[in-house]
Amino acid sequence: MASKPRFTSVWTREPAPKRTREQPALSRDQIVRAAMELLDAEGMDALSMRKLGARLGAGATSIYWYVANKEELLELVLDEVYGQAHVPDPAVTGWRDAAAVFSYGLRRAILDHPWSVTLIGALPSLGPNALTAGTTLMNAFELAGFTGRALDYAVSAVISYTLGATMPEVSWLNTIGRSSADAEQWMKAMRPQMDVAAADYPELLARYQDFEQIDITRARHLAFDFGLVALLDGLEARLRQR
Repeated sequence: MASKPRFTSVWTREPAPKRTREQPALSRDQIVRAAMELLDAEGMDALSMRKLGARLGAGATSIYWYVANKEELLELVLDEVYGQAHVPDPAVTGWRDAAAVFSYGLRRAILDHPWSVTLIGALPSLGPNALTAGTTLMNAFELAGFTGRALDYAVSAVISYTLGATMPEVSWLNTIGRSSADAEQWMKAMRPQMDVAAADYPELLARYQDFEQIDITRARHLAFDFGLVALLDGLEARLRQR
């Protein structure tokens, strides 16, 4: 018989006991900030409790005072990413603007912290930033007129579009480099391969050639904006149908 899965979260564990004189004067915020700096600079593979402790000028045991393991630390940094995706008050901005601001904010946060793509979906989002964003987004769609399961589906649609459009973009940027110059060099390097591979697909080849003439970074922004607006238009149309 298979054993029942066990799960613990940093957000539901007992708070750390009061620090004794022997404990270094570290805070959880300091640990999370240092972990994000390390992840931004060197990526997920570089993160270890020992390396983080060295960055903080403290031993790994000092970090375990606040988190039980590396997974709990990753829960903390993931919630910080969600904290950068602000959702304005939908009663002030309206539901469409609230959803759009959240979507753009989450995309920007993921692009700024590309390591987060390996955590989203792999770890539960039980932190206060994620729960606050989710609740405010739900309130926005409820204000729009969505009810029941349709309310859940509308929220899920915005989140799924944002993640689905951004994660491949992060993977592409990680492959080619994160500057516009890197992207342009990659496009030029791919051109001879495309000319051969797409020789029997002239329409696709023409579109690829057209993209060589535009600012790739701007094109990515416009593509994301087009998809988001189309999604919100579709959700608004469903409200009118009801």
